[in-house]
Amino acid sequence: MSDERVRGGIDLGGTKIEAIVIDSDHEVLGQSRRPTPQDNGADGVAAAMANAMSEAAEAAGVKTNALTGVGVGSPGQVASDSGVVSNAKNLPDWNGSFPLGARLADALGTRVKIGNDVSVAVAGEYELGAGRNHDSVLGVFWGTGVGGGLILGGRQWHGRGSAGEIGHMVVVRNGERCPCGNKGCMEAYAGRAAMEKEARKRVKAGEKTKLFKIMEEHDRPRLTSGIWERALDQDDKMAQELIERAIKALGAGIASAVNLLDPEVVILGGGLGVRFGERLGPEIRKRMERNLFDHNHPPKFTVAELGDLGGAIGASLLVE
Repeated sequence: MSDERVRGGIDLGGTKIEAIVIDSDHEVLGQSRRPTPQDNGADGVAAAMANAMSEAAEAAGVKTNALTGVGVGSPGQVASDSGVVSNAKNLPDWNGSFPLGARLADALGTRVKIGNDVSVAVAGEYELGAGRNHDSVLGVFWGTGVGGGLILGGRQWHGRGSAGEIGHMVVVRNGERCPCGNKGCMEAYAGRAAMEKEARKRVKAGEKTKLFKIMEEHDRPRLTSGIWERALDQDDKMAQELIERAIKALGAGIASAVNLLDPEVVILGGGLGVRFGERLGPEIRKRMERNLFDHNHPPKFTVAELGDLGGAIGASLLVE
């Protein structure tokens, strides 16, 4: 394949790396998924990303250096001009700043553009998914952390660089410590990493759960969204309690953002959001609406249409 419009997209998450090759009609030609390495820090993650992209390109019948470019959605603070990623606290042993764009460009032999993971996913939903035909969008991506993205007046809003960090809205004064270092953030109650930390704390205190047994049975290093789903299916009390706690935090935080911005639509995405959208989305919406200022005109609430590949598809638009 030699179509110069064929491009790559990588969604980097705390538990998985999703890489795709996509054409100008947004058709996925090849894809690869692999777990995010839990050792070797940023170097290990970058190597795994390059390998995943190479596998996706091979599945599409193209070399990586023939791609018109590769877009990447990464957690943390992203300097889009330099491709440097900093403070990616939801990635294992990612300390300080790392030149992710340059490292991947060298490995893949093509240009690489880096964007914030949730911002690019929201851009994808706005152009191709649940945000189509809406002038204002609030994206809430529930996964390892809780990220947000904003479309205001038909344009993506980044503020001074950190706009949309809905996971770090305070929902409990002086509450649980968040991975960001502050207390009481929504992410401290709803982020998958924080939920796992709380589950381990409760087990150490003597509480019972099936969560870690299921994790071992499925040979997973972390409590992934699939593990949480299986635990709920087995009526695990701890899983039910922690998911309910997450729903309350999400409802409160989303409502506060809606009261401030008044968007037309709220899109729930991310690993947990997509996995539980149909099952738990109605309860999150109900919790949100309970805390709205304008009860008569709630925003539309919907699950991300692009599903698991939404982050990678959105990332690919960086090099469209």
